[in-house]
Amino acid sequence: MLGLGLIGGSLLRALDRAGRPAFGWNRSAATVDAAAAAGHDADTDLSAVLARAAQQDALVVVATPTPIVGEILAQVARHAPGCALTDVVSVKQAVADAVAERGLSARYVGGHPMAGTSRSGWDATDPDLFVDAPWVVCADDDTDPMVWSTVADVALAVGARVVPVATEDHDPLVAAISHLPHLTAAVTATVGAGPGDLALRLAAGSFRDGTRVAGTAVDLQRAMIEANGPAVLTLLSEAIDRLTAARDELRDSGTVHTLVEDGHRARTRWDAMRGADPEPIVDVTVGSDGWAAELRRQAHLGRVWTGPGQTRRDSPG
Repeated sequence: MLGLGLIGGSLLRALDRAGRPAFGWNRSAATVDAAAAAGHDADTDLSAVLARAAQQDALVVVATPTPIVGEILAQVARHAPGCALTDVVSVKQAVADAVAERGLSARYVGGHPMAGTSRSGWDATDPDLFVDAPWVVCADDDTDPMVWSTVADVALAVGARVVPVATEDHDPLVAAISHLPHLTAAVTATVGAGPGDLALRLAAGSFRDGTRVAGTAVDLQRAMIEANGPAVLTLLSEAIDRLTAARDELRDSGTVHTLVEDGHRARTRWDAMRGADPEPIVDVTVGSDGWAAELRRQAHLGRVWTGPGQTRRDSPG
């Protein structure tokens, strides 16, 4: 585990609890000391950790902030180029490009657990963070099936729900459901706060729920949003168009019917999905002809990978 912040640290804790051998690196000695004090295997010597990973043929997980991913990958290429490689970064195309630049693509499978809080650092880590959370495991046509299975197995081991996604599809999807909400939360917080403290004194559930992610560390927010700039720009333009249309509708007709109805419908769909166990992906043998395309097809139907051995039900749906 390269990086022991919220995601990397939580993953280290979750794997240790699951009885999976795991060890990690972090640049901060204070973080490493805290992890070691809690009984986890951690070090500040990156080259030593990577040499150990190479010796054990370990899966290397890059869990650092986006701006230093390239620096970390350069060290992976130097010390552990033959290891299977994944990451938990919130953008995938930029990471895949950086991996390719360093000659590591053959053993790389991108990953992204859709889990997190507004807190950061080792003190925010939680071994239950990934339970029932979606975890993207990129399934491209040239993906190594053995590495894919290894990454998926790690996600399943900590209780996540594996969602196979093409690398090129990931960033626009996450811009819509993660990065844009950070910007809308920032707008809501800024406009809602207003001058003085009176509005904030009145703020309750709507303000709290609508602005939660605005409380995330500013550097972390900027890093993930700016790394996904092109996709965020497209979605931000759509959001602005919809808000402009709502403003015009309210001004001209005295109603915000369209936007509120659309939003309520979308949120209700999400609530229904969250309240039901997802259907498993069926009849796919990882490594067989067309396996990655079939995983992606079934994921688009809302299904998740629960491991090998699933068989098709009477109706494929």
